[in-house]
Amino acid sequence: MLLKKYPVSSLAALSALLFAQSALAADTLTEALTGGKANANLQYRYEDVRNSTVPAAGTNTNVATAHTVRLRLGYTTDTFNGFGAMVEAESIVDLGNRKYNSGNGGNVNYASIPDPEITEMNQAFLSYSGMSNTTVKWGRQRIILDNARFIGNVGWRQNEQTFDALTLVNKSLPDTAVTAGYLTNANRIFGDGVAAGNAKMGSTIINAKYSGWSFAEIVGYVYNLDYDALRNSTSSDTYGIRLNGNAPMGGNKLLYTAEFASQQDGSNNANNYKTSYTLLEGGVDVTSIATFKLGYEVLGTDTGGYVKTAPGVAVATSFQTPLATGHAFNGWSDQFAGATPATGLKDTYVSANTKLAGIALGAVYHDFRVDSNAGGFSDLGKEWNLVATYQYDKNYSAGLKYADYKAGGTISAVTGNGNGGKPNTQKTWLWGAFNF
Repeated sequence: MLLKKYPVSSLAALSALLFAQSALAADTLTEALTGGKANANLQYRYEDVRNSTVPAAGTNTNVATAHTVRLRLGYTTDTFNGFGAMVEAESIVDLGNRKYNSGNGGNVNYASIPDPEITEMNQAFLSYSGMSNTTVKWGRQRIILDNARFIGNVGWRQNEQTFDALTLVNKSLPDTAVTAGYLTNANRIFGDGVAAGNAKMGSTIINAKYSGWSFAEIVGYVYNLDYDALRNSTSSDTYGIRLNGNAPMGGNKLLYTAEFASQQDGSNNANNYKTSYTLLEGGVDVTSIATFKLGYEVLGTDTGGYVKTAPGVAVATSFQTPLATGHAFNGWSDQFAGATPATGLKDTYVSANTKLAGIALGAVYHDFRVDSNAGGFSDLGKEWNLVATYQYDKNYSAGLKYADYKAGGTISAVTGNGNGGKPNTQKTWLWGAFNF
């Protein structure tokens, strides 16, 4: 798979360089190969989905149940003359009767639970850290930037998202980390075998973070996502800045985050548009009691956008984050995780997190509105999220999670959807995991 994405000559050149140097110290190379670190993850998860969509005759498209197990095994070598390598494979199987639509073939009569049964190479990369304060990786790798709002691994799903990429992280400047990368493919959560499983591209990303202030860190980023013809409607250029920090407040902590980004159509996007993203979040960490946050996030829309080949044809285009860990934002029922509605999205939310008898407890409430009510409605729904997790030492964990989304407006008797095209949805998860 990787050989299809990268020239064989490039792989041969890297291998020749590695083994040419190893000829002088074969024992050291052997130690590097055998003295690395293994990692393992075994996770069972039960997921139940129920929504108000009116199913077609003979189907169960408003319900789904999945019992899945993921086994992930990896090995990272030690370094030799600055060179290293990492490989990680994973396999996901369903223990039940496959009563869910995984998005990777079959069972379309059930509601969606995007955890396909697959076995694949999750990561496989070469690394080089021989330059001062610099690490380079080439191959399939996990990439998570900041809070994963723009670039993430979708780590909640059993099959995570990884990238075929060349990345560089440099920390030469004091208190500064610069990440640059060239992405050629996003290995999406649906797995190989379906068109949705890969997002081929030639995308450039740059993220620079400064953390030298005691009260905050500041990040500037540029994400130029250039997809191939299959997904060129989501090609975009995004430029943003993020401030995240805390300050002491009478023995407690005041928490604050502010972020703004501008997005416009990428080079091969069929539409011409320009819109913006805004996040304002404040909170307080009450020592030994709980953390409370209030946030307001806006993914805007450009109602004046138009089709490039027909400038007279208007099209509303909203701010998109196709490489994000979408599940972490705008509600765990994932109503808005796949794509931002054309009307845009305003999410006002409040959260509380605490710990009781070793169990971490969390609750989030969302109020969803449109950014532009050109469609004649503004309410996109409300959602409650509840979670309880227990960590037993560093290796074992378990959790229970629930999402309850109530659609905005009147529920249609024909489709079962609200005014925003979304159905009432309830999701429940129970899981246990072992990590080594």
